[in-house]
Amino acid sequence: MTNKTPLEIERKWMVNGFPDLPLLFSQQMRQGYIATHPTVRIREEKMIYSSKDQPVKDEFILCFKSSGLLTRKEIEMEIPEEKFEELEDLIGLPLINKLRNTYLLKDGHHLEVSHVDEGLPSEFYYAEIEFKSEEEANAFDPKQVDLSDYLNDDVTNQPNQSMAAYWQQTRQK
Repeated sequence: MTNKTPLEIERKWMVNGFPDLPLLFSQQMRQGYIATHPTVRIREEKMIYSSKDQPVKDEFILCFKSSGLLTRKEIEMEIPEEKFEELEDLIGLPLINKLRNTYLLKDGHHLEVSHVDEGLPSEFYYAEIEFKSEEEANAFDPKQVDLSDYLNDDVTNQPNQSMAAYWQQTRQK
């Protein structure tokens, strides 16, 4: 039997603010967790800026993720807004707010930088880059894209650096 579940292979860094890079698009997001092990998440995505032909529609996504650090199985599906609202009500906790900006790097990768829970004592920024393989992810060096000062706090292989862990720390007391 072959693995048909899509894989998410990404590296993650803690950062300070948004970088000065070409902005591809910006999205306002709200997300919450039905479960964290394995992850079952809902997310609302609203496109607020696009420099390209990105769809300018609200999306409501149900996502399942396996455990893992660099590589995880991930299944995403769009759901109707009404189902999102029903699941949000089921969760019964304030959702996490994120502003995510996506930038084009000179090597062609996309750098996604998120500002999480702006205005709350727990607010922070983090950056992610998705890769096609673990080899590509492990070979990536921020110096190659002139971001060694910006991407200097790699937390990819540190447990409890996921948004699900943040949810548990800030929402599930």
